[in-house]
Amino acid sequence: MHITVEKKNFFQPNKQTLSEGKEIYLQLITAYVSKNWIKEKRRDHYYRKAKEEGYRSRAAYKLIQIHNRFGIFRRGDVVVDLGAAPGGWSQIALRFIGKEGMLVGVDLQRVAPLEGAIFIRGDFTWKETADRIGEILKGREVSVVISDMSPNISGVYSTDHARSVYLAESALRFAVENLKKGGVFVVKIFEGDMTGDYVKEVKKHFGMVKLYSPKASRSSSSEIYLIAKGFRGADESDDLAENQ
Repeated sequence: MHITVEKKNFFQPNKQTLSEGKEIYLQLITAYVSKNWIKEKRRDHYYRKAKEEGYRSRAAYKLIQIHNRFGIFRRGDVVVDLGAAPGGWSQIALRFIGKEGMLVGVDLQRVAPLEGAIFIRGDFTWKETADRIGEILKGREVSVVISDMSPNISGVYSTDHARSVYLAESALRFAVENLKKGGVFVVKIFEGDMTGDYVKEVKKHFGMVKLYSPKASRSSSSEIYLIAKGFRGADESDDLAENQ
C-alpha cells in the first residue's frame, strides 16, 4: 500500500517580518534591562537614603565623604559647581559654606532652583558663560571648583575613559584660570591608561593631589575622584610648567 504525503508550503518569513520581529525583540530586551536597572537602583542604599533625606542624587554622599576625608569646604567659601545638574553636589556644598558663602552652578541642562545657589544654563568652556560667572561673582575670588561630570556613556570603555579625561581637562583649565591662590579642585575621572598623565598635569598646579574612591561609589564603577589642594596660583603654575 502506498501512502501519499501531501506537501505543504510551510511559513517562510519575509524581510519585513524578520525586521519587525527583531524590533520587538530589542524592545523586550530594553524593557527588561530598564526594569532591572530600576529595581537595582531602588535597592541601592544611597539611592534610598538620598530620597529619604531630600538630596537630589545619591552622588551627594560621595561629596560628603570626600569633604569628611579631605576638608574641602570652609564657611564663606565661593564655590563653582561644573556640571551641576541635578544639584546634589550643590546641596552639599551649600551646607558646608553657609549663608556667608556663594555657589554658582553651571550645566547644559536646566537645574531646578536651590536656595542659596545661582545656576547658569550653558557650557562653562564658552566665553559668554565664563563672562556670566564673572558678573555674578562681582570680584569675589573662587575658593573651590568641583566637578562630578560624566560623559555620555558609549559602552566602549576606552572611548568613555577618553571622554572622561577630556571633561576633567576642561574642568582643570577652568580651575587654573579662576581659582584663588590656595584654592581647592575636586573632579571625577574614569580610571584608565590616561589617568597617570592627567594626575601629573594637576600636580603642576597644586601642592597636594590625591586619588580617592568614596564608599558611596558603586563597586562596579570605574570612577575615581581627584582631590587637589593648595593651588599655586596661575603665575607659579606657569613657571613650574616651564621648568619641567
